[in-house]
Amino acid sequence: MTAPSVAEQLPEPVRASVNDLVDIVQTVWDTSFLGLSVGAGLAALGVIVIAFLFRGLFSALIINRVRTATEKTETQLDDKLLDALYGPIKLIPVIIGVYIAVNILGLRGENAAISGDSLVQTLVIVALFWGLRNAVDPVAHLFKPLRRSLNPVMIDWLSKALKILFVIIGVAAALSAWGIPVAPVIGGLGLLGVAVGLGAQDLFKNLIAGILILTEKRFVPGEWIKVDGVVEGTVEQINFRSTLVRRFDKGPVYVPNAFLSDKAVTNFSRMTHRRISWVIGVEYKTTTDQLAYIRDEVLDWVLNHPEFAKPPEVSTFMHVDKFGPSSIDFFLYCFTTTTNWGEWLRIKEELAFAIKRIVEEAGTGFAFPSTTIYMDDGAEVFVPPKVKKHIPHDDPEKQNRQIARGENHDGESGDGR
Repeated sequence: MTAPSVAEQLPEPVRASVNDLVDIVQTVWDTSFLGLSVGAGLAALGVIVIAFLFRGLFSALIINRVRTATEKTETQLDDKLLDALYGPIKLIPVIIGVYIAVNILGLRGENAAISGDSLVQTLVIVALFWGLRNAVDPVAHLFKPLRRSLNPVMIDWLSKALKILFVIIGVAAALSAWGIPVAPVIGGLGLLGVAVGLGAQDLFKNLIAGILILTEKRFVPGEWIKVDGVVEGTVEQINFRSTLVRRFDKGPVYVPNAFLSDKAVTNFSRMTHRRISWVIGVEYKTTTDQLAYIRDEVLDWVLNHPEFAKPPEVSTFMHVDKFGPSSIDFFLYCFTTTTNWGEWLRIKEELAFAIKRIVEEAGTGFAFPSTTIYMDDGAEVFVPPKVKKHIPHDDPEKQNRQIARGENHDGESGDGR
């Protein structure tokens, strides 16, 4: 006779409660994970975790071997492409793991709680367009030999636009994978774009102006420009809306592209020569022979110097120009072959030394501002005559005193003094 089990020995109410609890646990185990078995969910989760951990091993085995092969080639394009695709390639094990997990969970078909196919398609789309976006910069280096004919900034702009385009197409593809209609979304964005465009006319105006600046090649980064009354400095960046110009005091100035397109811009970096225009004043006591000597010697020095441009390539003058307030003025007009500022300053210094030596050899000197004051004898000064004192004759006492001193009636002494 078989002994009764523990469950059979329990009272009927207790046994019924235990059976209900077991049924509840079984139900939870079978359907609580998105209507699926918890065991299947744990298995799928384990596969995904293993896939993430396998990314490092996949990188070591596959990517490093490919890198070893690319390093042996002469071109740098394959190395740059591998660096750009490093992230998307490491996503491949994760996509495989998610695909296996979807099959374990049975998330295939239209009746699934979550569309596993859409999830896998989305990951594939992310990896694909992520790789395409990252590959733009390495591929742009293929156009490096054409940078002389194509503006480098224009290539950068096209690269940025292509990256944005890949992102937009990728988002649209991901929405389509989940069954979301793309056309209404694009239509809504179009209406939004019209509304934004009406309030952002300056933005589009600056964008078009920037494109015109690049196509006309008015200036490129690294060139020295001047916009009268606005800024003078070196161009650093030409962006979609504005251009960054670094002043010579290292202060950055952001100038709207529309302003640069409408205003006159002087591009000093494209000078063929650099000008020297001086007025040289000598003393008025300088003779005509000395003036002629100075003129001929300075002109000869300039024309024989290897770092000065020669006629007819440029105009070169050295002449007596005018009689100034305190000097006889020469006018020197010439050009250096270099446009580098430092070299130009050095050549100007050499020219100044040479002119000073020539003037001293001529036996004269440089004039400086002076003023001559001419003194005259001055105007005649009226001196009023001396008024003589008259003593009345009816004052006998005073007359007696004058007689005693030897004076006459008018108070003058008898000896004429």
